[in-house]
Amino acid sequence: MQEKPIDLLAIMGPTATGKTKLAAHLAHLMNAEIISADSRQVYRGMDLGTGKDLEDYIIGGVTVPIHLVDILEAGQKYNVFEYQADFLKAYKNIKEHGSFPILCGGSGMYIEAVLKGYQLINVPVNELLRQELETWDLPKLAAHLAALKPLHNTSDIDTRKRAIRAIEIARYEAGHSKKEFTYPEINTLIIGIAMNRQTVKNLITERLKERLRQGMIDEVQALLNKGVPSEVLVYYGLEYKFIAQYLAKEFSYNAMFEKLNVAIHQFSKRQMTFFRKMEKDGFTIHWIDGHAPLEEKIQKVMQLIKVSQGKEL
Repeated sequence: MQEKPIDLLAIMGPTATGKTKLAAHLAHLMNAEIISADSRQVYRGMDLGTGKDLEDYIIGGVTVPIHLVDILEAGQKYNVFEYQADFLKAYKNIKEHGSFPILCGGSGMYIEAVLKGYQLINVPVNELLRQELETWDLPKLAAHLAALKPLHNTSDIDTRKRAIRAIEIARYEAGHSKKEFTYPEINTLIIGIAMNRQTVKNLITERLKERLRQGMIDEVQALLNKGVPSEVLVYYGLEYKFIAQYLAKEFSYNAMFEKLNVAIHQFSKRQMTFFRKMEKDGFTIHWIDGHAPLEEKIQKVMQLIKVSQGKEL
């Protein structure tokens, strides 16, 4: 499957498919360390809403090392450029002390950025441009973005917020050259967790109910009490957006649950669309059956690793 031994194992898949538990058990078996690829788990105090599942990292009384979780205060902004830089630091650190890195997450842009080795520019916010674009509807934004660059990734125009940021980046890049840098060649074995859509939908709904029972609303209220503006929570999306709106009495608890449940289902579908696009772009993803017992999934991944390495780890 691979022309040379792998440097990185990547575990990815839609939300609620058990990525964290699988990655943690693999790391425990391999004496490896996990690098999170989740755009919201970087924030402290955002635990239930981002699905950190920190208990999954404790196996046999031993905590599996995890990187890029809880590295920022809630309320700060974080982007793909910063993630790529932080990933490389964690990756090099893990390699330097003789451990093996496992990338785990569902944020497609973060995963693709590190696997492709994007040469990114840290694009600052352009408030004047944003004020102008805020008056445009999504079709007009999409047309303008298409005039600036080829639309290889339709996720750039999923929402007005994404489209505005994409235009901001495209305009900035037009006037600034990318700074060349040496990105390490990382040979990655990519594992995808596949489940049928109905199973994923059922898991999402049950997980949402459980996290609400565990205190997810209290978590969002605590962030508001700490001074995180509600508009920032809305920016973080999904759980934080809809619960913040519920706490602001914009709709009832039942309406909040239904809106959030649907939004997470839609997010899960977009994740799979992104992963399928990665395959079309040339990534080889080895899909394993997410319905299988954990032990069976572990054995399957270990078999794939041994074949790719040509030896046992």
